[in-house]
Amino acid sequence: MLINRLNVLMKIIKLLIAFLVFTLFANAQQKVYNITDFGAKSGIGNLNTIAIQSAIEAASKNGGQVFIPKGQFVTGSIELKDNVELFVSEDAELLGSTNRMDYGIGPARALIYAKDRQNVSVDGKGTINGRGAEVVKNLISLLHEGKLQDDTWVVKRPGEANRPKLVAFVNCRNVRVKNVLLKNSAGWVQDFIGCDQVTIDRIKVESTVYWNNDGIDIVNSKNVSITNCDIDAADDGICLKSEGAPGICENIYVANCKIRSSANGFKIGTGSYGGFRNIKVKNITVYNTYRSAIALEAVDGGFIDGVDIDGVDANYVGNPIFIRLGHRNTDEKYSSVKNIRIANLKAYIPNAKPDAGYPIEGPLPKSAPHNLLPASIVGIPGHDITNVSIENINITYGGGAKKEVAYIPDERVSEVNENIAGYPEFSMFGELPAWGFYVRHAKNISFSNVSLSYQLPDFRAALIFDDVDTININKLNIDSTVNEHIILLKQTSKFSIKQSNFPNGIKSPVKILK
Repeated sequence: MLINRLNVLMKIIKLLIAFLVFTLFANAQQKVYNITDFGAKSGIGNLNTIAIQSAIEAASKNGGQVFIPKGQFVTGSIELKDNVELFVSEDAELLGSTNRMDYGIGPARALIYAKDRQNVSVDGKGTINGRGAEVVKNLISLLHEGKLQDDTWVVKRPGEANRPKLVAFVNCRNVRVKNVLLKNSAGWVQDFIGCDQVTIDRIKVESTVYWNNDGIDIVNSKNVSITNCDIDAADDGICLKSEGAPGICENIYVANCKIRSSANGFKIGTGSYGGFRNIKVKNITVYNTYRSAIALEAVDGGFIDGVDIDGVDANYVGNPIFIRLGHRNTDEKYSSVKNIRIANLKAYIPNAKPDAGYPIEGPLPKSAPHNLLPASIVGIPGHDITNVSIENINITYGGGAKKEVAYIPDERVSEVNENIAGYPEFSMFGELPAWGFYVRHAKNISFSNVSLSYQLPDFRAALIFDDVDTININKLNIDSTVNEHIILLKQTSKFSIKQSNFPNGIKSPVKILK
């Protein structure tokens, strides 16, 4: 009995010790460093870089929260340190300085920056406003005065290296960005390079005041979660890249996000020197987006292996799905693209420019005139895209194609421009001879329960497979056609189609060319 009581007492003591340790740790973590205690002053005429950085240095000694209180606080580039949370309170606005020199005299540092750090975070229900348009205006003045240098500004616009990002974390571990509103960056809104264990949750991005405003960029990072975000960006909404230092993107999870872009919604590439593995996307909405709702691109010698996208609502977008293996790099290393599943996607592709009227619109295509373009899965000769599964897909196109705009007859389908080294985007081939899906240089392609329709008649075939090995189609639904064939096969093998529905009067839905 005594031994039992002693055991119970020891357990109680252990629980008390654990509770005390937890309480002490929690209190240490919750220690707050208000920037006004370090000299920060509200008002757009006050520059608070030194005060905010001093608060960060103090918080980094034992870990803690740097608190931005109610008001507008202007700052230049600030650097987060280990175990520091930058908390922007609900009625606070952290404003980026409009003086480009406040981000360094070399390549611009981000407004909020961290390198080789761990346990760093940005949180709160306030706003971080980079005032990007004003920063670029000042940058151009400095370039005219010769105080800064730039290789591209005279012929195009100031280069991306000269324009500060809003948030940039490099080689950091255990990173969190939550709840805040991020707006008006001069370049990429967020950049996570070589990071491990990144959580981005419930943020809102409003950044359409200048070019190259990607909403979220994940570069050579792993174990990343992006959830419940609302993104309106002038460039790609959520983009995974593999470029710069060697590395890959691995174990990336994206769910329950809403995206509007004058480029692509969710994109892998264009930078694709390393690779992308185990990428999962679930339940996203893409709307009023100029290019593709989903774009998966490997063109620099890297790989894409293992992408699962389940649940996409794409409304008023330029293109539903674009999967591309290219060879833009100049060495002999070729990219590979394999093991991709896209399921439960519903899309509407209008016969109009989807992002018309937004502050920064996508550029008009440089290719020759073309009709509305289909979803595409396109490799290059000798290098197939392999193992792609398209399941439960419903795509409605505006239709209305006219031969006077562009026309590729059946016997010339293999003359479509390969554009092997071209910049990857769905319009890179010019006119395509299909209105629903165009598949070329591919292997092991399956379509299951796919419905394609158009609002105005389109003279082209619904689907074209050119140089494709092993095609399995089950439950393909085409509600109308003016072409005598639904599917055109060119240089294909192992073709199977089952349980499919075509308009009445179609005697031979499949046409085969050698």
